[in-house]
Amino acid sequence: MQTNIIESFREILQQGNYYPIYQESLERAFQEMSLIELKTDIDFDDFEEMVCYCRGDIYQTYSFKRFFRKIQKKIDIFERVILLIKCKDKENNNTSDNSLKESNLLPSKIYISLYRNIPKSDIEFLFPNVKVSMTLKDRLILIVPAIATAIPITLKILPQLLLIIGVIVFLSFGPNYVEQLKLRANPEDVKNMTGLLLASLSLLVTLGGFCFKQYSQYQTKHIKFQKQVTETLFCKNIANNSGVFKTLIDDAEEEECKEIILVYYHLLTTNTPLNPKQLDEKIEVWMEENFDTKIDFDINGPLNNLTKIQGKIVRDGEDENKVSEIPLLSYDENGCCQVLSLDDAKQLIDYIWDNLFNYA
Repeated sequence: MQTNIIESFREILQQGNYYPIYQESLERAFQEMSLIELKTDIDFDDFEEMVCYCRGDIYQTYSFKRFFRKIQKKIDIFERVILLIKCKDKENNNTSDNSLKESNLLPSKIYISLYRNIPKSDIEFLFPNVKVSMTLKDRLILIVPAIATAIPITLKILPQLLLIIGVIVFLSFGPNYVEQLKLRANPEDVKNMTGLLLASLSLLVTLGGFCFKQYSQYQTKHIKFQKQVTETLFCKNIANNSGVFKTLIDDAEEEECKEIILVYYHLLTTNTPLNPKQLDEKIEVWMEENFDTKIDFDINGPLNNLTKIQGKIVRDGEDENKVSEIPLLSYDENGCCQVLSLDDAKQLIDYIWDNLFNYA
């Protein structure tokens, strides 16, 4: 069943004019600078099956804030991205990462998702096992202020720290070791336990408060990153699982209709007969001239579909039973394509529609 599902999935994707994104291409995209400034990592060994397809490679202009000024940048966008994954079974999965466990994905299930307008550099966020960490810039933003704050704190508590060390050495090894190490510790300091306890408490509170502040900043930054990822996926998700197949089938039918219309239009408006190869080239040139889009048109599919559209054209006074069915597209003796006129084509399609379901 798994093999049948994936084969059907690929077939529908190809009919919908999607093309595959292979693992090598994904890994190259992961190296590019992301719109969401995060450091990411994905382990493809977590998946038993991974199929990724896309359609519509365009550029969109995004606005960014950099050092209190607004800049605009063109970003390479996939208009549609489809991802199918199946996780490995527990006994076959040697990874210790918890990202898949947190996503609640079952190894026995196949998961399919359809997204829209995904930047190439952000495609890694579609994978459930993506490991997110801070970039070097974000680490410096946390570390540099931490060091700047830690230096005066260290200088302030250093005398108390030396006092505590000195007392410990005094109690453990005697006054001789204290003098050799030149530490501050004498019998009066040892007797003054209240001052020692206060110094220790002050040291612990200062260090604890500083560590808690840095940890809070890290957690805040991590939550912000997770929020960015969640918003990206939530706003750009179109369908999941069975809903993806419904959407894909609609897309495939629409794409085939577009191809049929392109072929019929160019055969209807041409002044010279065209064979399939000439027709294919003519459509590709027309698309580039009118839409500035280069395509590799598959001429065989729409030609076969037009040939399969067969019906009757019944003239006034003719007996329908004596009229033979004819195709919408046929070939002459030279192998050139020819189609019915627009009026005949409409009458033929109307006949097909009327006789599509004859219950009586």
